Amino acid sequence: MKTIISILILISIQTNVKIMAQDDIRTNQLKEQHFHPGVIKTDKEWKSQLSPMQYEVTRKKGTERPFTGQYFDFYEKGNYYCSNCGALLFNSESKFKSGCGWPSFNDVADLKSINIISDKSHGMVRTEITCSNCEAHLGHVFDDGPPPTGLRYCINSVSLKFVPLEKKSGQ
Repeated sequence: MKTIISILILISIQTNVKIMAQDDIRTNQLKEQHFHPGVIKTDKEWKSQLSPMQYEVTRKKGTERPFTGQYFDFYEKGNYYCSNCGALLFNSESKFKSGCGWPSFNDVADLKSINIISDKSHGMVRTEITCSNCEAHLGHVFDDGPPPTGLRYCINSVSLKFVPLEKKSGQ
């Protein structure tokens, strides 16, 4: 009896793994692209420059826990730059409240500011984005965002540095 139960569990696990591996949640709107980075540093240099969390997320492709990042529920006007190299990535006009627990944008400042990479980790296929200037892992992009792009760039807060827009004199 234990053998039959073990076999059924094994079949169930294998079936679920196959189903999960077939899940393709990558975006169909973006084509893969990879630019040669302008900023190249050794692992030791990155480690000394970044906080442990920034290093884990941006250099080792980790992720923040949802609803914990500095910018997930933050909506001031300004620009978001790569926390590793300072390249402009997003602006506040494209930021929206997605409810996913990470900062979400429906567009990038410039498509050339990101690498678009197929990510087949964790039993699924997703679309990863990295900074094209230093290859820092930023997050992933999905097809469930608002108009006009329909995209949701789901980004780790520690991958970003926010710089507010300067107010004009008299405001």
